[in-house]
Amino acid sequence: MTSNESIQRARYGNQEFHDLVHTYYQTVQRFAYQIGVKPEDIEDVTQEVFLKVYRSLHHFSGGTFTTWLYSITLNTARDMMRKQKRLNQKIEKMKEKTSNQTYATLDVSEDAMELHEMIRTLDEKYRVPLVLHYFHQQTHAEISEVTGTSVSGVKSQVMRAKQQLKAQMEKGGVSHE
Repeated sequence: MTSNESIQRARYGNQEFHDLVHTYYQTVQRFAYQIGVKPEDIEDVTQEVFLKVYRSLHHFSGGTFTTWLYSITLNTARDMMRKQKRLNQKIEKMKEKTSNQTYATLDVSEDAMELHEMIRTLDEKYRVPLVLHYFHQQTHAEISEVTGTSVSGVKSQVMRAKQQLKAQMEKGGVSHE
């Protein structure tokens, strides 16, 4: 069964939607993490994404499902990060920041952790296209649809992100604040 067939079937049945969630759950989680969602918020973002997908599946007009899914994930993550930022500003005086333990539950190498930390320091407009292109194998055109940026803009953002990462690596890695 093709992706479009399973989407059509998901519009009419819970089991088919469950299969759709099962197929794309880790993709949404991984993308949310890679664009900067805190590990403790990934489940919330992922669940919110699939609620939005379920509610608006009848609006999906074809095209690439993953591109549509990445758009929903990006917007949901942005909303959550904005909300979190406002909350953090309110409680910043009461709460002392803890050390960076974002990888405590992940089984990744130190090099991968350092690279991820460098990517997370990039501005969102560079981080999102870079993550979509290199970690999710999205084309520049698909990234353009997700981010609402022109294809040439996406190419420039990916190139600038790579330049910034290279400069960070040459300076000796990520600075821990």
